[in-house]
Amino acid sequence: MPISIPLNATLQYSSPSSSSSSSSSSSLVPSSPLFSPIPSTTVSLTGIRQRCLRMVTSCVSNAQKSVLNGATDSVSVVGREQIRLGLPSKGRMAADSLDLLKDCQLFVKQVNPRQYVAQIPQLPNTEVWFQRPKDIVRKLLSGDLDLGIVGLDIVGEFGQGNEDLIIVHEALNFGDCHLSLAIPNYGIFENIKSLKELAQMPQWTEERPLRVATGFTYLGPKFMKDNGIKHVTFSTADGALEAAPAMGIADAILDLVSSGTTLKENNLKEIEGGVVLESQAALVASRRALTERKGALETVHEILERLEAHLKANGQFTVVANMRGTDAEEVAERVKTQPSLSGLQGPTISPVYCKRDGKVTIEYYAIVICVPKKALYESVQQLRAVGGSGVLVSPVTYIFDEETPRWSQLLSNLGL
Repeated sequence: MPISIPLNATLQYSSPSSSSSSSSSSSLVPSSPLFSPIPSTTVSLTGIRQRCLRMVTSCVSNAQKSVLNGATDSVSVVGREQIRLGLPSKGRMAADSLDLLKDCQLFVKQVNPRQYVAQIPQLPNTEVWFQRPKDIVRKLLSGDLDLGIVGLDIVGEFGQGNEDLIIVHEALNFGDCHLSLAIPNYGIFENIKSLKELAQMPQWTEERPLRVATGFTYLGPKFMKDNGIKHVTFSTADGALEAAPAMGIADAILDLVSSGTTLKENNLKEIEGGVVLESQAALVASRRALTERKGALETVHEILERLEAHLKANGQFTVVANMRGTDAEEVAERVKTQPSLSGLQGPTISPVYCKRDGKVTIEYYAIVICVPKKALYESVQQLRAVGGSGVLVSPVTYIFDEETPRWSQLLSNLGL
């Protein structure tokens, strides 16, 4: 059964007072014969009961403070030396995460596929823990994990802007999608094309608000509030959200969209201004872990450098060609007349030593450039146009910069 969540509603635990007063204790006493009043003559039993209630009150109070959305307000990073990396346990995100680490020469060694913990031999101080994406975020906040690979949508929904979460790398090139509002393509919504038009529809009142079905009960209300839309209620529904408008359960849905095909097949449409956020897989860390746990920052540095080198090289090719010329400068002038032959910082040109009549001569120069896949054929054609021959093409595996830009940004974010 759908659960209505008004836009202005907040869900929170009401912690009992930290004092041990009788009013604080009595609020926790259930209506049960076990806790029925005792005559004043039984002084010793009453004293015991009060001490028990104070203990229960203290335990409940402490537990409630640490279980708000699975997060803690303040957790000291102590008690273990191993760095913990959380990875998605199931689905496409799980497979893509493992593939990415493998491409970075970080092999996750899982002895038993049913086990939730694994090792990375290349990072001997690091454990891998397989968790649900939302639990990765929660355990980063609780201090049970130090790093994690998870979608930015999950970070936003379950992190809720917590300052302890820090994005180390925001674009791991998989899990691309966006969180978007979608409405029916028929009826009263047929001519509605933007969020502004949707908000201005006279149908929505305090008595009859716009009903939105979603699994994002934090980001959804926040998005509507930020856009000044007042008369909205949110509900969660089991199964495919796309069916909710047709069934009359909701007027609109707020859900993740990849290609948009499922929306179209269910006669739904996205609208201008209705995108809540763009998402893809990201490397996320606990700020406390990076600053307090021994070895955590060094481990992140290595992982980040491997990721950056691989992702920068992805889709790049090394092109080598020989070109006849009088000297390297003359060849360079010819090469630089072509717009696709600039390479990363410029073409590398070196002499090719040939032996003629028993003498070593220089008649050709080798040109080496790095080009993106989409410009590969065009670059080969331009090399040929300026006299290049014997063109060799090979994929690039890694490109290591002098220093990873995101590392400098991370240190700045940490105040280091």
